Amino acid sequence: MNSQDRRETTSIWMDTQIMPNFFPLSDNLNVDVCIVGGGMAGLTTAYLLMKEGKKVCVVEAYGLASGQTGRTTAHFVTALDDRFFDIEKYHGEKGAVTAAQSHRAAIDKVEQIVASEQIDCEMENLDGFLFAQDDPRPNVLRREIEAAQRAGLKDVALLEKVPFLSFDTGPCLKFANQMQLHPLKYLAALAERITKGGGLIFTGTHVTEVHGGDEAFVKTEYGHRVYCKSVVVATNTPVNDLVAIHTKQAPYRTYVLGFQIPAGSVPKALYWDTLDPYHYIRLEKGPSAETEVLIVGGEDHKTGQENHPEERFKKIESWTRARFPMVEDILYQWSGQVMEPVDGMAFIGRNPMDKDNVYIITGDSGNGMTHSTLGAILVTDLIMGRENSWEDLYNPSRISLKASAEFLKENGNVAAQYGDWVTTKPKTPLADLQEGEGTVFRAGAKMVAAYKDDSGDMHFMSAACTHLGCLVGWNNVEKSWDCPCHGSRFDCAGKVIEGPAIADLKKLDLLTEEPRPSKDLRL
Repeated sequence: MNSQDRRETTSIWMDTQIMPNFFPLSDNLNVDVCIVGGGMAGLTTAYLLMKEGKKVCVVEAYGLASGQTGRTTAHFVTALDDRFFDIEKYHGEKGAVTAAQSHRAAIDKVEQIVASEQIDCEMENLDGFLFAQDDPRPNVLRREIEAAQRAGLKDVALLEKVPFLSFDTGPCLKFANQMQLHPLKYLAALAERITKGGGLIFTGTHVTEVHGGDEAFVKTEYGHRVYCKSVVVATNTPVNDLVAIHTKQAPYRTYVLGFQIPAGSVPKALYWDTLDPYHYIRLEKGPSAETEVLIVGGEDHKTGQENHPEERFKKIESWTRARFPMVEDILYQWSGQVMEPVDGMAFIGRNPMDKDNVYIITGDSGNGMTHSTLGAILVTDLIMGRENSWEDLYNPSRISLKASAEFLKENGNVAAQYGDWVTTKPKTPLADLQEGEGTVFRAGAKMVAAYKDDSGDMHFMSAACTHLGCLVGWNNVEKSWDCPCHGSRFDCAGKVIEGPAIADLKKLDLLTEEPRPSKDLRL
């Protein structure tokens, strides 16, 4: 089956591990720490705080790891997606050293947890290779190895090519002692350890308000409250922040294909290139002992700013087949969302312009598994009142003057998206809309998002994102409405599935597919 023929997107992790089920929160509750988000960051934070003796609870809107954690490719690395020479430019040599040390510490922490809890999650230490094939920038690998070694990664080595691969990568950097695992097997075990240790987990529990201060609490859509001493928001992008953090990071969609290959035909390692958009590769067990799955991702673009996202799968397929002639059928395809901070480093710590007991973990910059873990370590230290030398580098309130150009570029892009209110065209005949597809159209001064379900019935809703009013666009890969400003996402019926928005798209009661005067559109 070709990638363009598939519509559903299910990651290999979702297909091979069932996560434990928990009940929704059904009453008020008192704990020491309430953690919003049941992915890698939230569950790791809950586990570490539980080990410190804190009474913790995790509240998750859907199922555990149902967000970006279930859509990762689970590379645990010191070879960061942002080049060390760029990190050094934005944060100085000391900042680059801290970045390297904190990511190494995160890998070590996962290894320690796996060993101490005896978790069977296919964890493996292996080498990683960064290559610059077709990169027009001169000396990019030389600059990177020099910066990485200044940051303390002394064992990074420059090689003539990635060894044993079927194609000539050209020169590459070898990063030793990287790591991979099955993220959902790891987190399923972590959730079990949290509840056995007295922690509480609630799924199907959508948070609508977060309040810090002396009487801190988290409120859910059904009015229940979790009263606590500290709140940690670990939802990929903060749902408790209206503007501050969202001006300093940008959402990108990233795409992944899983190809069946003969077992042993590609050396087991992590692979990355330096292109923009870039590619990243790892291997996973296949459906039989004779096969493996070659997982290839990349082809990122700004969320909501690609009219034909399905073409990204075709590009990955073409790129892969040109370099790995042993690939066979496509077994999996999925996409995810990456938050890219303007200066390359995550935002971890106290939420800007909020009470001191509200913490966030966001800005994964393509290194979500490692960032989530170091974020859990840092936030745990802050809540426990311990000093942590990483605090300044990841401080969410930091102002990165050296990243001003990137800040202006990203926010200029956001401002431009509001022009869709002017340029969006009137409705074309909805009879032409295919089943399972959506479109946005103008009706007078109003904007409507229309979806035709598999039965041919139409569903109408406001096209204005409930975060800051940007117009959503249709994502034909995930069957979702995506906001091109700050990355909020809604399912085909308008239900919010990803922040920063916390409210659903407003439904419209249109009784006909024919054009209606704008006064009849109650947005």
